[in-house]
Amino acid sequence: MTKDRIVAGLDIGTTKVSIAIGVVPEISEENMAQSKSGRPPESPRVNVIGVGSVPSFGMRKGVVVNIEATTDAIIKAREEAELMAGQKISEVWVGVGGSHIKSFDSKGMVAIRHQEVVQSDIQRVIEAAKAVAVPSDREVLHILPRDFKIDDQGGIFDPIGMSGVRLESSIHIVTGGRTALQNAIKCTEKAGLKVSGLVLEQLASSNVVLSQDEKDLGVALVDMGGGTCDLVLYVQGSVAYTAVVPVGGMHVTGDIAVGLRTPQGTAEEIKKKYGCALSSLVSPDETIEVEGVGGRSERTIMRRLLCDVIEPRIEETLNFVNNEIQKSGMANLLGAGIVLTGGASQMDGLNEMGDFVFDMPTRVGRPIHFGGLSDIVSASSYSTVLGLLVYAAEEQKEKGLRVIAGRNIFDRVSTKIRQFIDEAF
Repeated sequence: MTKDRIVAGLDIGTTKVSIAIGVVPEISEENMAQSKSGRPPESPRVNVIGVGSVPSFGMRKGVVVNIEATTDAIIKAREEAELMAGQKISEVWVGVGGSHIKSFDSKGMVAIRHQEVVQSDIQRVIEAAKAVAVPSDREVLHILPRDFKIDDQGGIFDPIGMSGVRLESSIHIVTGGRTALQNAIKCTEKAGLKVSGLVLEQLASSNVVLSQDEKDLGVALVDMGGGTCDLVLYVQGSVAYTAVVPVGGMHVTGDIAVGLRTPQGTAEEIKKKYGCALSSLVSPDETIEVEGVGGRSERTIMRRLLCDVIEPRIEETLNFVNNEIQKSGMANLLGAGIVLTGGASQMDGLNEMGDFVFDMPTRVGRPIHFGGLSDIVSASSYSTVLGLLVYAAEEQKEKGLRVIAGRNIFDRVSTKIRQFIDEAF
């Protein structure tokens, strides 16, 4: 019998803090038998048993600006998730994003020792590629291999067992501002939680939003949050580019508050309930009620007027994202088009606006590859926190595979020793 394991993810966003608790089966000998090359055959399925989400007032564009406010939000989200799950948690995987995230590419080259590539050669060439100077105020979050090259043959994604003399690798290195990361960790620890690891938010979201076919064909995932839009490009199944656009849903809310002369809280509610990215999709006769500022009476306005305020900001935001995609030089490699996710992607008309701005197929992505409370957490706003659960489950499974592999080697060595002793005596 295998025992269920608890995993937890924490998404410290600009507008909300979310915690999700999930259950993933423990790795077993049967799982090991199904695996090839020591890797899991597929992403483990996580059953979500608890989730907590509360408003956040201590973040700006993905960076902590108020330690106490952020800590209080984490504590409240934790209590809400634990109450729903009936399970206490002590550690979490934390999603990080924001304008402090920077990434770059690097290459490395080593000689193949035994004329055939083995795992140690891959480790050595990745070590060579990541041996670059990183400023003291930055910390490496992820080292993501893109592809490999053996002698003059490129475009190789799994070089193990191939013959050659020289092995080269291309990797994508993601770094974060040390101060911003330390403050996120400090808030989490002050809330009584140990940080198991830090994960780039758009990388986590891609675990539950994108299919493997989309990654292989080439796709851009845009995680649209309150303060930023986080971008990750997949080409031929590997992460090829990451970036952060410092514009998000809060800017739309601000425009509504100013344009309709209504409080920020009311502007957010109106945006969620009546917002549309294209005013042409709204009936010209539809009206909505708008609360006044400072105790002034409610006003009745045309819904299309609201959409006329929203449309320019959404178009500007998607144009910023499109400029970043064009800057990467990989726009022609995105055969699967664009996938939008995150809380700010739930607005009506965003698909149609995306098709127009990006000039390629666009869809809104929602979490997949999980079970449990699917009716509660199936919205795009939970993509990051559910992606953290899947990331944590994969880490557990990889660790379990290594333990089992080590135990199998120990068992084989022990058997040979016993055989030698039996034959000698």
